[in-house]
Amino acid sequence: KLRDGDAVVHRMGDVGYFDEAGRLWFCGRKSQRVTTAQGTLFTEKVEPVCNSHPQVYRSALVGIGPAGAQQPVVVLELEPDVDRQEHQRIARELRDLVRRQAETAGICRFAVYPRAFPVDIRHNAKIGREKLAQWAATSGRIIVIED
Repeated sequence: KLRDGDAVVHRMGDVGYFDEAGRLWFCGRKSQRVTTAQGTLFTEKVEPVCNSHPQVYRSALVGIGPAGAQQPVVVLELEPDVDRQEHQRIARELRDLVRRQAETAGICRFAVYPRAFPVDIRHNAKIGREKLAQWAATSGRIIVIED
């Protein structure tokens, strides 16, 4: 608990902001943000864009390298019927999707995870991003789509 004037607020580990209309926008977990030399990327701003692709089952934004100079990589869990030969095409299509929005425009690295994402055994929805980041950093499977 923290005092903020007369109010008491609770630190939850999430990041968000209020817009001009007073609406709260959730950006994701503070510990899972990716800090690059160009700025900060948040999971909830990036992943829904990638998840909109029909052949992406789910995605996870991870950072490779030291904080402040990380390279953002979107790790992909594809639908089961996707052929390996389609990975490059899907990465190109995702690059086209992310370049359309200011918050995701700089993302050009994608990696297809070869099996189901690691998840917290208590909450199947909580993706093990730390494990995926380690895998992405060492797998040699990153697809870079330059403009």
